[in-house]
Amino acid sequence: MEAQRQPEWAFAIHGGAGAIPRTASSAAAAPYLDGLSRTAALGRKMLRDGASALETAEAVVVELENNQLFNAGAGAVYTADATHEMDAAIMDGDTGRYGAVAGCKRVRNPVRLCRVILDTRTHMFFAGEGADKLAETHGVSVVDNSYFNTEHRLRALRDAQHNSRVSLDHDEGYGTVGAVVRDCNHNLAAATSTGGMTNKIPGRVGDSPLIGAGTYARNGLAAVSATGKGEAFMRALVAYDICARMKYAGEPLRDAADQIIMNEMETGDGGIIAVDANGTIVMPYNTGGMYRAAADSTGMGMVAIWEETYPIDWKL
Repeated sequence: MEAQRQPEWAFAIHGGAGAIPRTASSAAAAPYLDGLSRTAALGRKMLRDGASALETAEAVVVELENNQLFNAGAGAVYTADATHEMDAAIMDGDTGRYGAVAGCKRVRNPVRLCRVILDTRTHMFFAGEGADKLAETHGVSVVDNSYFNTEHRLRALRDAQHNSRVSLDHDEGYGTVGAVVRDCNHNLAAATSTGGMTNKIPGRVGDSPLIGAGTYARNGLAAVSATGKGEAFMRALVAYDICARMKYAGEPLRDAADQIIMNEMETGDGGIIAVDANGTIVMPYNTGGMYRAAADSTGMGMVAIWEETYPIDWKL
């Protein structure tokens, strides 16, 4: 039997676990599928052109941050004070360096600031006003907090407050965006960005910027980006635990990820995307769906919200 060809490069992206209802019309699902497909097209082009895993992870997450459909950057949800606070991280699997931010209020693309921190700073994690000021120092685009205002997120806030609850993304899932990449040089990278929970108490930080919880990458093992109930992923150190199982127990990526997401976490907690050193991609989730897409150099390209997967229309 002929051995399966290992891809030269591979990547996956997510726009959050959970999903619009399965009863939603195809017209309602189309913008999400299109947004994911366009982002995947950017990642494929960059990797085909020889871009690094780190460059690609940053670029595709910026693309998702700029899409108001997803809870990150321009589409960030509201806090209980009707403001926006964003968290993000990026990690280089080759060097082990990372950049992370929490509670940003004015950084247009938090993942860009994370990349600057990774490249230039001794300190790797900045929060609140310090992160916003650092962005100004390094020429990363800053905006007024009102830039992140959107009508659909405001409706979600009012609904959550009316019902006295905290929501992870109203009825559309657990909002986070992320990317995992393996490039032609077998280097790995992961990036995650989020606006957090609708109606969250100002100052709350989730798993996305915490290395080992919502974001992790290590060459020779895997790159992981999580989405879901941040507190659950923090308690379990999910992103790191997947890689630890691979390293210390010799488990394949798929087994390690499935064991944690499908067996150890509670139904509804969320999901992950991951790629290993061989270019194997896994995307398990225990919610009603997960916005996701993946592609590799063998020609595979898929996009999905629920169990059904669709080929990516690369002409979009």
